[in-house]
Amino acid sequence: MLIDDLAELRFDNRFSDSLPADPQRMNLTRPVEGASFSWVRPKGMAAPKLVAHSAEVAALLGLSDKAVASARFTAVFAGSEVLPGMAPFAMCYGGHQFGHWAGQLGDGRAINLGQAIATDGKPWYLQLKGAGPTPYSRTADGLAVLRSSVREFLCSEAMFHLGVPTTRALSLVTTGEEVMRDMFYDGNPQWEKGAVVCRVSRSFTRFGSFELPASRGDNELLKKLADHTITECFAELVPASGVIDAGVYAAWFAEVANRTADLMVHWGRVGFVHGVMNTDNMSILGETIDYGPYGWLEDYDPDWTPNTTDAGGRRYAFGKQSQIGIWNLVRLAHALHPLVGDTAPLQAAIDGYGARYSAGWRAMMATKLGLEELRDDADLELVQDLLRLMSGHETDMTLLFRELARVPLAEVATLDPLVHLAAFEAAWHGTEEGAEEPTDEHRAACLAWMQRYAARLATEPDLSGEGADLRRRARMDAVNPRFVLRNYLAQVAIDAADEGDNSKVLELLDTLRRPYDEQPGREHLAQRRPEWARSRPGCSMLSCSS
Repeated sequence: MLIDDLAELRFDNRFSDSLPADPQRMNLTRPVEGASFSWVRPKGMAAPKLVAHSAEVAALLGLSDKAVASARFTAVFAGSEVLPGMAPFAMCYGGHQFGHWAGQLGDGRAINLGQAIATDGKPWYLQLKGAGPTPYSRTADGLAVLRSSVREFLCSEAMFHLGVPTTRALSLVTTGEEVMRDMFYDGNPQWEKGAVVCRVSRSFTRFGSFELPASRGDNELLKKLADHTITECFAELVPASGVIDAGVYAAWFAEVANRTADLMVHWGRVGFVHGVMNTDNMSILGETIDYGPYGWLEDYDPDWTPNTTDAGGRRYAFGKQSQIGIWNLVRLAHALHPLVGDTAPLQAAIDGYGARYSAGWRAMMATKLGLEELRDDADLELVQDLLRLMSGHETDMTLLFRELARVPLAEVATLDPLVHLAAFEAAWHGTEEGAEEPTDEHRAACLAWMQRYAARLATEPDLSGEGADLRRRARMDAVNPRFVLRNYLAQVAIDAADEGDNSKVLELLDTLRRPYDEQPGREHLAQRRPEWARSRPGCSMLSCSS
């Protein structure tokens, strides 16, 4: 049964009931020790308005359309009303930022309202991002602006429908207040519209949640947090005796490593770049968390990062994300060592990450090309040569793999450039009037690769004979999306929303719910980046600014 009144929403606040709280109730910036969280209430907003909501997340929480349309829904998820049963708090954690230990960080602009019991019977955190300051806000105000909130709301749901593990987003609300932000930290602050996103997850615990107590030698708090996390989110690892010992901690770390490896494979599959993979932005569940300066590859460039803060070192570039996954897991392993008591199982899990990622990447690339598997070195070379060709001339990764499925290759002896380069033509940047065209040599190399690809497809047992191209297309379309949240599309929607027009946000939200479908009439949302967006702020590079 769906509920019409939010007052009927039930809460089971196991995190705040089970773990030690900060005894200081004043909302003042300070070091917090011996506690996993601090009690804090949202500040409340002047004139909140609902911009958009996820129907799927609302249904998960058991909320009817009437409940979502109510004034109470907007008030609650703007932070202006706290429902009975809610117990708002901000989490305490630390983290390594850009490779350096940053000490205590915590939820500086996120406030957990509590854990609501969803239709699956499980408690899900409802977390407001941008609802006011917390003891972890440091010198900031705890607020968020519309541009970053639109990006987080849309990307959370887009990633879910792409099949990528992620936190969810229930709602996007404007606050009726203005927030001062210096978007690129260049001394040009401006007033922007304030907004709040309600994020939803089974857990917002991060690698840094364990790093902080470990760095302080607080093994008691470390154990309490680990035991709670395992019991609530990894219950299959708890033995019948209920005793969580060193072996359970080791098995848990191995599971976190596996999930993280799988997440990196998913990011690679869809061309997603997180942009700021600090350990405080790594979910213990192996979910994508904290959508800040993220982006999708508009052209295939392993060295690309959307984060202006990372422009010099490119630590978190697309091609380095799997390596950073290992680096972050090593930091977590150091934190958990007091519980495991032995480095061997921790090292085995790290080694397992590498093997799992490698196997997962090979399997993923095979499916993107419509193959059952990469059988041998020749298959691996076929993939690597394609990636080199994509780097040789600006090539839209999303378009290329999608269009490859549409090139007729079954039982073809001689390839026709007009037909069999169509996928590359659709994906190449620089084909606008006056722009640099692919060279004849590059075109010839791409056609030669297509010849090898066609020959390889002919060896697949189910990709020959009548209907082979249609079967391959169906296989490839299931993993290669037509629609992703391109940076320029998000910015166009942000610009419209800033003028009070939410229609483009809603259109993107609806389109991204079915990213693998063709969706006639929405072809304009599947086009490569236009030239005007190449260097425009918000379409190319972003900062960590909210």
